Amino acid sequence: VPIGCGDAPVFPGDAIVGDADGVVVIPAHLADEIADEAVDMTAFEDFVAEKVKEGRSILGLYPATEEATRTDFAAWREAKGR
Repeated sequence: VPIGCGDAPVFPGDAIVGDADGVVVIPAHLADEIADEAVDMTAFEDFVAEKVKEGRSILGLYPATEEATRTDFAAWREAKGR
């Protein structure tokens, strides 16, 4: 049955995800879409962290406002199989 958790409604089948920063409720009908987005976001954040460790400036890198960043990220994903 549906419940309330804090101010959030939680329905059967919803996903609840938590980490050190907090907890979110993901409606069941959005879970696959959000999971795909999370995989992409995690890959991009790993790419950014690697590039910054190599000495690249954060400007134009995060957010990816330069076309070169998007091109480099696509090549990085291909090379890493991500």
